[in-house]
Amino acid sequence: MKDETVGDSGIEPFRQKDGLDSDIEKLARTIVDAGFKIHQVLGPGLLESAYEHCLVHELQSRGISVRRQVVLPIVFEGLTLDAGYGLDLVVGDSIIVEIKTVDALTERHKAQILIYLKLSNFKLGFLLNFNVVLFKDGIRRIVLSSRPSRLRGEIEP
Repeated sequence: MKDETVGDSGIEPFRQKDGLDSDIEKLARTIVDAGFKIHQVLGPGLLESAYEHCLVHELQSRGISVRRQVVLPIVFEGLTLDAGYGLDLVVGDSIIVEIKTVDALTERHKAQILIYLKLSNFKLGFLLNFNVVLFKDGIRRIVLSSRPSRLRGEIEP
């Protein structure tokens, strides 16, 4: 799993000192664990929607609240615009999860979750790519720091 903190210096290694409380960290571990379980049982090759349904089921079976396809409006100069942005999952009302089934995660995927974090005021998001042989290679943890973000950096293969 690649851990990334986005701040004024671009991408830094994730550190426990990033300001996330222990409840969010515990929830984050549960999300990753559930993803591992699903990938182990189903493997790569399904549509994003199949993994999404399975992840919702798995997290809810563990007693965790999950909202699917959450509409994320944009507020511009006091005007709320429903621009059609939708978060795949919001877990525990604190973590965004974007599910992918792509050959490789790109800068575009990272930019997508970064803007979702900024618009939603959440600090933690995950990109979970299920189209990989080893699930650990498809996990990206993105932490939006309290420092100004440049929305830059690279996702390593």
